[in-house]
Amino acid sequence: MTQFSDLGLAETILRALREEGYTTPTPIQERAIPPLLKGRDLLGIAQTGTGKTAAFALPIINRLIENPGRQTACGPRVLILAPTRELVAQIAESFKSYGRHARITVAVIVGGVAHGPQVKAMSRGVDVLVATPGRLIDHMAGGTVRLGSTEVIVLDEADHMLDLGFVVPIRRIISRLPEQRQSLFFSATMPKEIATLANEMLDNPVEVAVTPVATTAERVDQQVYMIETKAKRDLLVELLRGSSFSRVIVFTRTKRGADKVADHLASAGIPAAAIHGNKSQGQRQRALAEFRDGRTGVLVATDIAARGIDVDSVSHVVNFELPDVAESYVHRIGRTARAGAEGIAISFCDNEERHLLRQIEKLTRQSLPVTDRRGEAARAAPDTSNSAPPRTGRPAPRRPDQNRRPDAPRSNTSRPGAQRRFGNAARPQRSDARPN
Repeated sequence: MTQFSDLGLAETILRALREEGYTTPTPIQERAIPPLLKGRDLLGIAQTGTGKTAAFALPIINRLIENPGRQTACGPRVLILAPTRELVAQIAESFKSYGRHARITVAVIVGGVAHGPQVKAMSRGVDVLVATPGRLIDHMAGGTVRLGSTEVIVLDEADHMLDLGFVVPIRRIISRLPEQRQSLFFSATMPKEIATLANEMLDNPVEVAVTPVATTAERVDQQVYMIETKAKRDLLVELLRGSSFSRVIVFTRTKRGADKVADHLASAGIPAAAIHGNKSQGQRQRALAEFRDGRTGVLVATDIAARGIDVDSVSHVVNFELPDVAESYVHRIGRTARAGAEGIAISFCDNEERHLLRQIEKLTRQSLPVTDRRGEAARAAPDTSNSAPPRTGRPAPRRPDQNRRPDAPRSNTSRPGAQRRFGNAARPQRSDARPN
């Protein structure tokens, strides 16, 4: 089995990895790190949860160690573009963690906060700048960020950039970069416009694809509840009172819907916080911090705000409303079953969402087990520890085999008529630790 020590990384990086408890690379790390260490461009097709952040962070840190280079005023040596503030913060923390013994400097530029501290952080130049495209364009226009000396560019979650309308700003940013550079491009899907952007940006890239786009995590137990729209909030409260629901992300389509669900849960005595684009950066950071440390057990999020939420031990994802775009379902349920653990994804589907369910099943190439709860809104909440389990098409999730790599294939043990129960579902546990 390949170890990080086999990949040619500097000892200072290996020491940081050991301190984090990481020894074995994920597939994308094993395949991407060696060519990146040689300076090759890379096209990575990878979803969240595959370890792609470390796949590009580790070789970039290695490059900075081997070629200390002089920083120029207002200029980053490495530029990483990400679609959301949360993802920017996550990537920056990863660089600080893996580069803790390398003395690299990291700065963040995002919207929703004051310009002043960002201008000051960039005044002497930095090794690594992680930014959202919109705010970076503002700094470039004001002359407080200059890209003439940038050696490496990373574009993360490019398909989500397209969804947010960032393709034009990205092209403007790329046009200001030196022609001689290393370029890395990551996307979970490859629509035509994203493929065109990749061709423009990359020079003879190595291609690495892991976890096909139309598949969902092997370790996620998925199920659907058919339910009337007006009964969704009561069903959510009923389920969240089950003992197995320890750390839960609930997805809604709209910001207003997220606030309503969070308020309803709070009124029912279930600590919950909403996170979406109308919240200030401080509010989003506080909500995420409270969710990470367990002070809030439920985070209600929109798809855009959820990008960059990287929290281990999320026991459940609940799709309070099915997404309009089927690919978003894959991203949503990828928030559980991380770091080798197992998780549960529950989707509420009303009559008007049936076509969305069909689109999800077509994309994922599987038929999701359905429990019909229509007409049962007034039913008393069951005892989640001892009540008869709802019938699904899969057995109860198992604890990960401690001797098995978290990304190792699992035999299909599903059988028709298999049952599981919410109250006794095993809480996802960390298995073989691996970096994100």
